[in-house]
Amino acid sequence: MTNHANRMGVLGLCTAIMFAGPAFAEPNDGVEGLDEEQQSFAGRFLQFQDDMDEKFFGRAGEINGGNSSDVKETIKEQHADYYVRVARGDVVEKIGRMISRVYEPKSDIQRPTTFGRYYGLDVHAKSPLMGHIHSAIVLQYYPDGTGVIGGTLNLLKGAAQEEDLEYVKNALDVVFEKHGRDPALYRNRVCNMSEDAVQPKYHRKLACVGVSFFGFPMMEVNEENYLLMTEIYAAFISSYLDTVESRKEAPFTDEDVAKQEAMRLNWLEDQFLGDPYSSGVVPYDVWGHAFLPPLVKF
Repeated sequence: MTNHANRMGVLGLCTAIMFAGPAFAEPNDGVEGLDEEQQSFAGRFLQFQDDMDEKFFGRAGEINGGNSSDVKETIKEQHADYYVRVARGDVVEKIGRMISRVYEPKSDIQRPTTFGRYYGLDVHAKSPLMGHIHSAIVLQYYPDGTGVIGGTLNLLKGAAQEEDLEYVKNALDVVFEKHGRDPALYRNRVCNMSEDAVQPKYHRKLACVGVSFFGFPMMEVNEENYLLMTEIYAAFISSYLDTVESRKEAPFTDEDVAKQEAMRLNWLEDQFLGDPYSSGVVPYDVWGHAFLPPLVKF
């Protein structure tokens, strides 16, 4: 989910793109209406979602010494199907994923698509020293033949340590350098998001580490942009989980716990009051199950 007020049209796209679970085309995917190149990207993106599930739910299980639970659920609505997966454990307290496939717009902030998928993944560490990540990546094609790819990589700071924040930031910058891109534009969208949020008071408070590719102009679907987006998405989650694993035995203070509790409450408020998709498009039993913290204190 995203929250820039002036990006609502784009975000509607994101939700309108929402996706299927398995990595093969099914009826109503719109693949039949795509040309050969578009079909190739669509198929690769479906496979990418499965790869991310296997990689990161597997990594969480390794860090946890085995997940205590791993639940999948499909929620079918009139306008869309949603595919949710949530695993829990002692170190990675919760990892939640939402994939959505929208058949027709539910809101005027969405637009029709011939093909689209949205893949969102949140990770909540039990230790307050790790913060929390919310990530989303989306690819969609429209009836006019155009296509876009975008996403957002958010790290809510909590009591995260500066050296760990720098580690995650550097992991992203390595991908930007590989592809010859300046991260400043994409990082500024995260650092300054709250300035034009729908509800600034309740907007998510982010560390100036991640990046956002939601904003105009959106990136067109081509080989270079596809590789940038998929590589940087994987690098973000991998580097965060590296820090979770390295800090799992680290001591923390009551002050650290208080920062984590404030962070989790802020995320809850953002999703109910600051995000136009969670507050008005995607059903609560979908995004709440996938994205909310395992515990919120008031």
